[in-house]
Amino acid sequence: MAGLHTSLRPQLPSSAANHQTFTAKLLLLLTLLPLSLAVFAFLLQWRGGGVDDPISRWSPDESHKFPGMDSSPLATVGHLSSHSSDCSKLLGHSNVASFPYYRDWKFKFDADLKPKICITTSTSASLEQILPWMFYHKVIGVSNFFLFVEGKAASPAVSKVLESIPGVKVIYRTKELEEQQAKSRIWNETWLSSFFYKPCNYELFVKQSLNMEMAIVMARDAGMDWILHLDTDELMHPAGAREYSLRQLLLDVPENVDMVVFPNYESSVERDDIKEPFTEVSMFKKNYDHLTKDTYFGMYKESTRGNPNYFLTYGNGKSVARIQDHLRPNGAHRWHNYMKTPNEIKLEEAAVLHYTYAKFSDLTSRRDRCGCKPTKDDVKRCFMLEFDRAAFIIASTATEEEMLNWYREHVVWTDKTLNLKLLRKGILTRIYAPMTIIQGLRESGVFGSIIASAQGTLSKDKFLASIGSSNSSRAAESVSFHSRKIGRNTESQATARKVLETTSSVFQEAAIPPLSPPVMMDGDLKIEA
Repeated sequence: MAGLHTSLRPQLPSSAANHQTFTAKLLLLLTLLPLSLAVFAFLLQWRGGGVDDPISRWSPDESHKFPGMDSSPLATVGHLSSHSSDCSKLLGHSNVASFPYYRDWKFKFDADLKPKICITTSTSASLEQILPWMFYHKVIGVSNFFLFVEGKAASPAVSKVLESIPGVKVIYRTKELEEQQAKSRIWNETWLSSFFYKPCNYELFVKQSLNMEMAIVMARDAGMDWILHLDTDELMHPAGAREYSLRQLLLDVPENVDMVVFPNYESSVERDDIKEPFTEVSMFKKNYDHLTKDTYFGMYKESTRGNPNYFLTYGNGKSVARIQDHLRPNGAHRWHNYMKTPNEIKLEEAAVLHYTYAKFSDLTSRRDRCGCKPTKDDVKRCFMLEFDRAAFIIASTATEEEMLNWYREHVVWTDKTLNLKLLRKGILTRIYAPMTIIQGLRESGVFGSIIASAQGTLSKDKFLASIGSSNSSRAAESVSFHSRKIGRNTESQATARKVLETTSSVFQEAAIPPLSPPVMMDGDLKIEA
């Protein structure tokens, strides 16, 4: 027995040691396993390796989330800010984007991407305004742009950049274009006739309608599904869609719908020194269509702050039209059809964000575009809306200091207590998506790359010479529509006739002008024209 006990004694410590070793290894495994999984997950997310979280939807790899993006790198442009003083604000200050998911986007849309959406506009704006406006809409799904340009937008430095962008068609207001539009069937019809031969806003309204007529043909030739007329101080806000995408929003529209109306929201600036409205303005006043009647009229006086109407300018929104036979414009805010009454719907969440009078300089820039006399009687010939008339008179007669005081009183929302009250009531709202997208685009170098690419194709001298020779007809002096006897031909030869020709006699609904929202007069609801 003594021998047996002696032989067993050395085995007991060995068994205990094995047990301790096994326990230690198990604890080590249990410690390393979650650490390994955490590191693996971090690496996947860092490298974009198949993690389908909400942020990854903004990645260029997910081209159908934000359409038209691929992984081909854009040139970095941090050193290019000295190319042009006019472009310096577009180039940003860093190659490192605060919103890095915009890197390497080339904005080329897949051929099978549906629906195809185009925007047409008539503009005299600079690159500083046009590029953020354009690429924001590219981000939310617009593929083509038909730009009818004048002024700064038609200058060689600007037009060269615009013409270099895929999907952009630039149309200059030349003598040839005006002669072509003078033969449009519009001049022989009644729906726009009340706007003919009048100055300023009325003349612009006719130009826009004629440009929209031509854009319909261009859109159809380019295979577009939807067309939208939008000014370069307006951004689409596709709220209510499954993604922040105009393409997705229109994809969900029933096939029997011909037109979609987007009510407009109006910018409510909180400072008098705004320089870049798209990235500095986040507060907007909601449209009547997106408010209850009790809220709208219950807060009407506080919302107008002594101005003529609830909105400073128009309040009847903009519409998007499905490309189809016999489509025609119905003024700058709507579309119509020569052969039928279109089936139209109005969206309950999506809107057009209108950045009106967002900069103090807008007072004088609007004044400089119109030659009317600053009197109450004469401004009625030039402007359709009451606030535009008052602003024109102030800008034409007041000193700089008087203008600034007037601007602060009538445009700038400086009363924070009132702002908070109207925000809580739903009259005012905060919208951050556009400023986030545009600031991200700027910081990622998209605008700078476009400018550098266009300017780098030729030396400065050859660049200017080529522009001057190839587009010499742009400089041809044109006569304004309201002073010229045009549009009297019985047969139109305008390009737009390819789509719009019809021999049927159909009731012609009058063009819809920019309209103010409903007003309260002696307790009664009234729609002002």
